[in-house]
Amino acid sequence: MEGVTAPSFRDLVLARNPPQALGGACTEFVRVVDTPVPVKVMRRHLGPHRFAQPVSLQLMGSDLDCLARSAIHAVEAGAAVVDLNFGCPAKGALRGCAGSAALKDPRQLERTVAAVARAIPGHPVTGKIRAGFDDASRVEDLARAVEAGGAWMLTIHCRTRAEAYCDEVDWTRIARAVSAVAIPVCGNGGVSSHADLERMRAQTGCAHAMVGRAELGDPWIFHGATTTEADAARFLLDYADALFATGEPSKKGVAGRLKQLLVHWSAGALCRPTRESWLHMKDPQELFDRLALVAGEGRCPRLNPLLAAKVPA
Repeated sequence: MEGVTAPSFRDLVLARNPPQALGGACTEFVRVVDTPVPVKVMRRHLGPHRFAQPVSLQLMGSDLDCLARSAIHAVEAGAAVVDLNFGCPAKGALRGCAGSAALKDPRQLERTVAAVARAIPGHPVTGKIRAGFDDASRVEDLARAVEAGGAWMLTIHCRTRAEAYCDEVDWTRIARAVSAVAIPVCGNGGVSSHADLERMRAQTGCAHAMVGRAELGDPWIFHGATTTEADAARFLLDYADALFATGEPSKKGVAGRLKQLLVHWSAGALCRPTRESWLHMKDPQELFDRLALVAGEGRCPRLNPLLAAKVPA
């Protein structure tokens, strides 16, 4: 998700899904190391636009003082919710005793949540965990630790750190977390279609369901609307324009971001009959023109004419 779910993408998804279908969104994690993250950085992650749905700002780190002060800055920047990441399985996070590393010690997990909750009293704090570090034997302990720390909601990814992003999922782990705590639980992992959202809630008892990678292929997954090929192409063109507007330096770079989505894309049957024909386009302009043609906009000389002179090929 890193590099994709920035405001340029997230805002387009929020704009296309009503609040009753998509209740909120979350930023990419903001890494907190040895100094508090400044307010201006938080604002950049939140983006300039606001929607009816709340956007939570996710922090990841192990220095409790820096996390607490960063949480204060997040609130000052306008974050509706402060979320704590205890799920990232990346080696860099583990070396810094952050992300999934916290799953080894429920007491430290609780202390981390409590430090942030004390720093921003009355402001919602949530925590996202995985089902465990190497195995899922302590799901209940981890869930209770987040609750005991003062979290307003728990999000649980049903895979362990060791399982990373494997295809297999076990939603009984979400159900175990639901049974262990009184706070609302949001399930995550294995949602690939709109129908899966209700199926996860029905099978696990979770109050909410989170979608990650599946929204990269279908930004309308939250309300299950049937999307036309033209609307799907128009979304990608709007995303390209948003990237150019944020300073993406080249057409090649923007085309690369579009292809990140096209690898997963399912909305509007845009990638039929062959996904490869889209992914193998070497000329960025050819990709833009093809999308514009499908969207019913004719040839696309440059997505945003105001930026045309500033954007090199």
